[in-house]
Amino acid sequence: MKYALVYGILSGVAIIAAILTGLGLFGSQHLFGSQLFGYLVMLVALTLIFVGVKRYRDVEKGGVIRFAPAFGMGLAIAGVAAVAYVAVWEIYLAATDYRFMDDYIAGIVRAREAAGVPPAEIAREVAGFDSMRAWYANPLARVAVTFAEIFPVGLVVALISAALLRNPRLLPARG
Repeated sequence: MKYALVYGILSGVAIIAAILTGLGLFGSQHLFGSQLFGYLVMLVALTLIFVGVKRYRDVEKGGVIRFAPAFGMGLAIAGVAAVAYVAVWEIYLAATDYRFMDDYIAGIVRAREAAGVPPAEIAREVAGFDSMRAWYANPLARVAVTFAEIFPVGLVVALISAALLRNPRLLPARG
């Protein structure tokens, strides 16, 4: 469990720190606020799953691990990373007085105005965002969706890590 906690917390905090830094410096309508950037950051930080499973294989399992235990450790790290990600996101929301959704919608409005979209069309879009704003105010829904943003990426990385690291000749343990 030590490996899951260490590598999961490191991964989750690294992801949210990079995303929040990008949002803070550049806002949500810049590359750093895009979904592509967010998932790229997740993928890079979740490579700590591979590192954690390898370390577990090398230190605890003598350099040899089967797929199931490797996948289990990868899932544990992904789960801890997802919980850390959700926890830090919720702390960020509380610290900013839950303004994220309002700021996000305001950023979209500014971008649409800059693109020359007619005010009536922007007003219709904003009306559609009102239901999203109300839904996002529900903590259970928000936490579930935030968890679902990251965990599938961790699941894929855990599968790939387990498939690769079951081969003891791949990055063998150094004696």
